[in-house]
Amino acid sequence: MFTGDASGAFLFPALHRAGLASRPDGSEPHDGMTLHGVWITAALRCVPPGNKPRRDELTNCRRWLRHDLTRLPRLRAVVALGRIAHDSYLDLLRAQGAPIVKAHHRFAHGAEHRLEDGLPLIDAYHVSFQNTNTGRLTPAMFDAVLARAKELGGW
Repeated sequence: MFTGDASGAFLFPALHRAGLASRPDGSEPHDGMTLHGVWITAALRCVPPGNKPRRDELTNCRRWLRHDLTRLPRLRAVVALGRIAHDSYLDLLRAQGAPIVKAHHRFAHGAEHRLEDGLPLIDAYHVSFQNTNTGRLTPAMFDAVLARAKELGGW
């Protein structure tokens, strides 16, 4: 995921600057990139028509998000790349029985949320070309989110 595309061209240098990736470029699967203390997963496993996921598509993919997150016993912080990731993580917690009131946890770049599962959730604008090319998300803005995630996660 993100390997060899415009989003990866923004994400991997940021992870490298934060000390979370072995190199600043991830150009293809088996290129030697190693992530340190990072797991990248997705709320949606396919590109929907018009790049606008429907609720049922996100619900259908929730089991894969749950699968990934439950296999991370040392998970200490979650960074949501975009509103869809933010909402999907909250929806997952609610589906697992957590008393999440989504209105109390609104998405905003740089926002930090303490949730009932005890993990901090940190929001960031998605690393999409649309956000990075327009300056809505700058390297400095994303670096600050990664630094805060490391701090909250005890890195």
